[in-house]
Amino acid sequence: MAEGRVDDQELVDRPQGDVAVRRSPFRRPAVRLVLGAIAAVAIVLLILWLVRYETHGKYVEGTNDAYIQADAVTVSPRVAGYVERLFVIDNQDVKIGQPLLRIDPRDYRAQTSQYRAQVDVARANADNVRAGIREQEAAVAQARAQLASARSDARFAAGEVARYTPLAASGAETRERLNDLRNRATQAANAVIAQRAALASALSRIGSLKAQVRQAEAQGEASGAQLAAADVDLGATTVRSSVNGRVGNKSVQVGQFVQAGTRMMSIVPLASIYVQANFKETQIGLMRPGQPATIHVDALDGVNLRGHVESVSPGTGGQFSLLPPQNATGNFTKIVQRVPVRIAIDAGPDARRILVPGLSVTVEVDTIGAKGDARRILEQERARRAGGQ
Repeated sequence: MAEGRVDDQELVDRPQGDVAVRRSPFRRPAVRLVLGAIAAVAIVLLILWLVRYETHGKYVEGTNDAYIQADAVTVSPRVAGYVERLFVIDNQDVKIGQPLLRIDPRDYRAQTSQYRAQVDVARANADNVRAGIREQEAAVAQARAQLASARSDARFAAGEVARYTPLAASGAETRERLNDLRNRATQAANAVIAQRAALASALSRIGSLKAQVRQAEAQGEASGAQLAAADVDLGATTVRSSVNGRVGNKSVQVGQFVQAGTRMMSIVPLASIYVQANFKETQIGLMRPGQPATIHVDALDGVNLRGHVESVSPGTGGQFSLLPPQNATGNFTKIVQRVPVRIAIDAGPDARRILVPGLSVTVEVDTIGAKGDARRILEQERARRAGGQ
């Protein structure tokens, strides 16, 4: 046995009065070499971590307060009625314009027929009045001819009176003859006045008939507008999908009476899902639209999806809540606020098939692209203060 080394058996065999001296294992060269190597590796790893953190890591902002969202469309009818037929089931994929359900259309079809009949009646009335106008135009032509004849008779009678007046004065003709001619001339003049009044009455009648035509046409337009509205209501009895998506939260059945605006189901556009990540207010200083993001979905363990910042909310979540916080009353406790950030998902169809609204995700945003913004803001503020002084 080497000098200075005491094994366990010797410690047991020695008398109690003897003092056992045991050498520390850290004095062994091999142990010290291993520990030194471990310490060196740890220092190198720490330096690498610090370098990576200073150059990139501190610009990565992450949060687990994030969820997949979609702008779901609530399906509601425009008209009231009994549901006659359902064309879809729960969780069914639908396309734009695909029928979802049909409301009993008989009442709305009857209204359409009624308004169409009113349009036809208005058109018939207008045609009837136009026929009356054509008849009245013939009467106007007749009145003008009679007025021309009366004027001719009046001129002839006036000429006879003028010719017989000197003859009666010289005694060549009798006064009775002259008086008779004067009477005829007066009658002819009165006939002219009567025919002129008849012509004016006929012309006025045409104006009245034209007004009736315009009234009938206006009634036809009003009925046409009602018909168009009835056609819209009739078409609305078949409710169609306005987006591509998947049917969810269906709460309507055949035979159920629904009012206009009643929520019957939702269409979730899974092709346009996104992530709403609620970052702390201390994390959004360098966050800008377009920055790359890494998305970890709890439902896809070990799979990281790529995305990018689409937009940053113009207010914190508390500002858009039903009851915004009012810190001007009572005791004040400062709480770090959360700002919703919309993250677009850059994933393929296979991954999107798994993603549905409400799933929890973890998001990390790389803000290194905006690292110079903080320095520019600081320089601008310094320049502004210097200029103000």
